[in-house]
Amino acid sequence: MMSEDLIPLEPRMVAPKLPGKVVLRDTADDAIDALAADMLVQAIQCSRQIGDFQVALSGGSTPLPLYRRLMYDPTYRQLPWGRTHLWMVDDRRVAMDDERSNYRQIEELIVQHSGIPVEQAHPMEVLEPDADTRYERRLREVLKRRGAGHERLDFVVLGMGGDGHTASLFPHSPALLAEANPPPGSRGALVRINAGPRVTPPDRVTMTLEAINAARFVAVLVIGESKRKTLEKVSAAFVANGASGELPVEELPILGVRPRAGELRWYMDAEACPR
Repeated sequence: MMSEDLIPLEPRMVAPKLPGKVVLRDTADDAIDALAADMLVQAIQCSRQIGDFQVALSGGSTPLPLYRRLMYDPTYRQLPWGRTHLWMVDDRRVAMDDERSNYRQIEELIVQHSGIPVEQAHPMEVLEPDADTRYERRLREVLKRRGAGHERLDFVVLGMGGDGHTASLFPHSPALLAEANPPPGSRGALVRINAGPRVTPPDRVTMTLEAINAARFVAVLVIGESKRKTLEKVSAAFVANGASGELPVEELPILGVRPRAGELRWYMDAEACPR
């Protein structure tokens, strides 16, 4: 066969170097399936071994196909919603019926269709002045019932914005900066209000890196070509600084996600994967 008749091969995908494990799939659907399968395994294990499953979900457009898959794909009907507590990673400070509300999305997709007991779905009271302390108090109360050694979230679903933010921890924003230099009396806070010019409006209530990094399993879903350049920056920063542990978290908050005694997995498709 003449060389000009050869069909050029697509370059082989190589997973970027990132903290934790990278699950790289050809398509967004395949990446979502991999995440959903891991979530199902964790949910079944935790509900059997501990008695319940504590999951925190993010809003936004990226995870919506995942939530639909959990509801409508027969593969995932075994997920034990009756033993699940559903928490919000973050939300906007808007009314719950506002189309920008993360909880509204999750209520319409999951809470209304899963059979989860209403008292086990935990929206943030985002319009209250002390929304952060209220949510943290409820989170600690529920987790404390599990007993010693299990007072943490089991599974956290995160995304990554084009600026490298995750949850509602934006670059150089007050809630993120407070992780390194907490105001008096707030060290170890699990939830904070994030407001100001560094926060994409409207203001937010968000779980902190302290809460996220205590989790048993953290899943970061990164889908689509629009995330590729950011992933390149994140990977380059990790390669350059990972050994020293001094990562530029204030500039790329996603690099602050480093579970202390848990597992971190990135789920991405070929379009998001750096070339």
